[in-house]
Amino acid sequence: MRGSGPPAMPDIRLHRALSEIPAAAWDGLHDGRNPFIAHAFLHGLEATGCLRPDWGWTPCHLGLWEGERLVAAAPGYLKDNTHGEFVFDHAWAEAYARHGLHYYPKWLCAVPYSPVTGPRLLGRDAAARAALPEAMREWVARAGLSSAHVNFHLESDEAAFGADWLLREDIQFHWRNPGHWHGFEDFLAALDHKHRKNIRQERRKVAEAGIRFRIVHGDQASEDDLAAMHGFYLQTFADYGNAPALTLDFLRHLARTMPRQLVLVLAERAGRTIAGALCLRGGDTLYGRYWGATEQHPGLHFETCYYQGITYCLREGLARFEPGAQGRHKLARGFLPVAVRSRHWIAEPRFAVALRDWCAQETADVRRQRQALLAHNPFRAEDIA
Repeated sequence: MRGSGPPAMPDIRLHRALSEIPAAAWDGLHDGRNPFIAHAFLHGLEATGCLRPDWGWTPCHLGLWEGERLVAAAPGYLKDNTHGEFVFDHAWAEAYARHGLHYYPKWLCAVPYSPVTGPRLLGRDAAARAALPEAMREWVARAGLSSAHVNFHLESDEAAFGADWLLREDIQFHWRNPGHWHGFEDFLAALDHKHRKNIRQERRKVAEAGIRFRIVHGDQASEDDLAAMHGFYLQTFADYGNAPALTLDFLRHLARTMPRQLVLVLAERAGRTIAGALCLRGGDTLYGRYWGATEQHPGLHFETCYYQGITYCLREGLARFEPGAQGRHKLARGFLPVAVRSRHWIAEPRFAVALRDWCAQETADVRRQRQALLAHNPFRAEDIA
């Protein structure tokens, strides 16, 4: 007679390339509403030269398997720096070094170069997702790594992390349609007079410069459109002295494999494409990622990166627009401060205790800052989103 004991625990397997996991198995673990977690997006980064070990990104995805059946997974990377993470822990690494300990390599669950909140614990059901944090801890401890980090996870995943996972919070600025805005004028009408007037002035300057806009999806984008957008991206990174990671082949890959999720905002003047913003579309959200320009005009950045995106959301019935990390200037343009979260498990008990207090103080400071920002939002009191 077969016993009726507890079910066997899934096997923990580490995958050094996402190609080791069939796309259907990976995408069967999430609802498909967040484009950054899609197999096509993550595999595309690996296959088109966007991830380089010398930049600190070595794929190391975690899977929980029952035989040949994938039941849970998390996108993971071995990291020996904080390049492209947007949750910075330089001070932690320095503290480790001062005590003669190695902080790197660490294990990071995140989407490379993308400070976008979304699913990180992927699973066939809630129980499978809840098993992932313990599996992360077990593997990291067994591998002798300093720590495990889960960046920009969903608020709904909070319960899966035990008290030994340190919480960090930060602020981003997101636009949300409360449900009754059907056009840009509806949005403007919800703002106070000062901010409404400022946005109209910025938009008018762009129009008076003879700049017009095209918004194209991946399956509408020509090779010239993709090359122009990649050129703008390279220009912006060169202007700031940063190393660009995304390749033109990656944009081609997105246009081919995620044709309706890739959205390009292209600005044109005198028959030339002079600026562009690269966005991705999710189930109910537009995500702004990169922008660049070959000409400088007053208001061009705001129109390309913010107002065209808001217009697109209103036209397409999308509820949210997340235009990227940082940028308090977004508040004056209708983007409100929201909390974004990360979780961190520290293997060394002494550092775990010390960092707990540090994280608690940081989180308290961030929450106070968010409340202060909300008090200076640009919306009329009766129309705040």
